[in-house]
Amino acid sequence: MATALEGVTIIDLTHMLSGPYAGMILADLGAETIKVEPLAGEGTRKLLQSDPEYSLGDQGAYFITLNRNKKSVAIDLKSSQGLEVFYDMVRKADVVLDNFAADVTTKLKIDYAQLSKINPNIITCSISGFGSDGPQYRRTAFDQVVQALGGGMSITGLDKDTPMRAGIPIGDLGGGMFAVMGVLAALRERDQKGVGQHVDISMLDAQISLLNYMATMHFMSGKNPEPIGNSHFVHVPYNSFKTANGHIIIAVIFDKFWDALVDVLDVPEFRNEKYKGQPGRLADKQFIEARLNEILVKHPTEHWLKLFEAQRIPCARVNNFEQALSDEQVLHRSMVVDLYNDQGQSVKGPGNPIKLSRHTDDYAPAPALGADTDAVLQKIGYDEERIQTLRVAGAIR
Repeated sequence: MATALEGVTIIDLTHMLSGPYAGMILADLGAETIKVEPLAGEGTRKLLQSDPEYSLGDQGAYFITLNRNKKSVAIDLKSSQGLEVFYDMVRKADVVLDNFAADVTTKLKIDYAQLSKINPNIITCSISGFGSDGPQYRRTAFDQVVQALGGGMSITGLDKDTPMRAGIPIGDLGGGMFAVMGVLAALRERDQKGVGQHVDISMLDAQISLLNYMATMHFMSGKNPEPIGNSHFVHVPYNSFKTANGHIIIAVIFDKFWDALVDVLDVPEFRNEKYKGQPGRLADKQFIEARLNEILVKHPTEHWLKLFEAQRIPCARVNNFEQALSDEQVLHRSMVVDLYNDQGQSVKGPGNPIKLSRHTDDYAPAPALGADTDAVLQKIGYDEERIQTLRVAGAIR
């Protein structure tokens, strides 16, 4: 099996969502990803662990999904013996990934300054709410905290009085995605210059980056944009509309799409010359959208999709999870795969979205706690007697 990151070893110290998601992507791409956990296990192991709907065996949905393709080694990093084991692992590794709270890696003596003395080639990557410096970097952060601070919540929802977080935890996931980019960039630079470096990922930085052109527009105008639901501040019609059996979105970006929509619907009011250009449609946005709602609710979504798609009008059904995860395009792209727990039980889950022509996807089970401790330590040169001594001492599990 060909894998893109074959030969790259990641030590994954992460927990909860942002860090494990980054580790998952790197593992999916073929990096040997060794999850180093406390002797009691990483906290996410317990999330939904016993939930009758959202667990498989003794593993919850979080853990099964985020820790596929990883190995588990249980080490007590707070013990001197455990720390020495970790250092020996670092000597053979390429990347150490964490999402601890501020200053924890320094307290544990596993920060870049310490680890680079042990292995000058090592790359460390820390994902945190606010980065490693600044007036508020020690502040506690979770997904909704950075969604709120990053400005995205202020433009999400139906009106300015009811700010809404994104349904997908983009604060956490955004941090994880940028961490993967940072790690890959650092690996590329190390291959050229022969030395590692530290990757400092702030979840808040990621949210600010995702504001993109809208941030530039704010600086140009001095205006704070407000939530407008599913509509658009420029394009009309660009919104979700109720049909006889669900919802559909229509996204008229260019005038040619409007012309096609008018031909399909054959609504006399829409043939007004004023509406041939975007400014005229924007001026009468409420009327156009209200009239569309009156028309589209008369027939089911499938009726409209057939008509609109035939004229290449940008449109889509608003899918629920069942519809999205059974979509023929999604299935064709292998974006629904079998995920396993350590007992061989399986459940469907999302696949790897990064498609490379010489990479073959595989999905090994999320590991039992400490399942790979012996194998990993043997690989770095420990014999059975030494491993057993460490286990008796409580340094490893």
